[in-house]
Amino acid sequence: MVKKYVFIALVVLVVAAAFVIYADKHGVIRTSGEDIGVSAGQAILINGENGKVMYEKCADEKAYPASTTKIMTALITLEVLRENDSPMDQDIEVPECAQGVEGSSIYLKSGEKISIEDLLYGLMLVSGNDAATALAEIIGGTQENFVEMMNEKAKSLGCKNTHFANPSGLFDEEHYTTARDMAIISMEAMKDPTFRKIVGSTSRQAARENSDYCTFHNKNKTVFEYEGGTGIKIGYTQNSGRTLVASSKRGDDSMICVVMSAPDWFEDAYRLMDYGYVLMK
Repeated sequence: MVKKYVFIALVVLVVAAAFVIYADKHGVIRTSGEDIGVSAGQAILINGENGKVMYEKCADEKAYPASTTKIMTALITLEVLRENDSPMDQDIEVPECAQGVEGSSIYLKSGEKISIEDLLYGLMLVSGNDAATALAEIIGGTQENFVEMMNEKAKSLGCKNTHFANPSGLFDEEHYTTARDMAIISMEAMKDPTFRKIVGSTSRQAARENSDYCTFHNKNKTVFEYEGGTGIKIGYTQNSGRTLVASSKRGDDSMICVVMSAPDWFEDAYRLMDYGYVLMK
């Protein structure tokens, strides 16, 4: 009987060792990246309250963000509105450059009147590239100026390996980031209650007089499927692969997870957040 218990104890120790969890001098919890079945090429899990890293896999490796770029686009928009005491519900006129933009769309028409609030929902729920273009033009004055604002913000947050080339995430070799940088940007965005409300919404009924596309359904299944899911953004292009920033909150604990180049994007994110909540116990 004693031998049996010794054998069981050894098995438990071997299984635990397989996780290769250790704390460095900064108290950061790390893993080898292969031990919990993450398909993503790059991934990171952080505590949503303090930013502590709980898991990482190639988190500083160059990756392409696709539409998770729009997290920064929304963050810049909300900050500029706040700084200028400008209301979100104000209507703007859609600039000509926002009509017919490649990729995901909310089918904006040049000259259409739509609120900035509806543009933000269209940006974050259904990933409208045209919404990103319209917001960049309105907030930045030009696309180029807005992109410069995005890069300046990334630098100010301490993102060392990020460079934006557009506000939507359409593939460009010069439009790149890392899982770590994207987690930093996402944590900053989630501090904003308006941002949290938008990305945590399941749908939005937009006030559009001359459009049949008024109901925006959230493409991020995290808010529907995962217990405590609170957001935030999916992204995909053929060249970038599947990218997901997911967030959740259970009690006083919250998680932000980034998976990039991830064939099993949602499964990866849910597995990582489950792992995080176990560590938090």
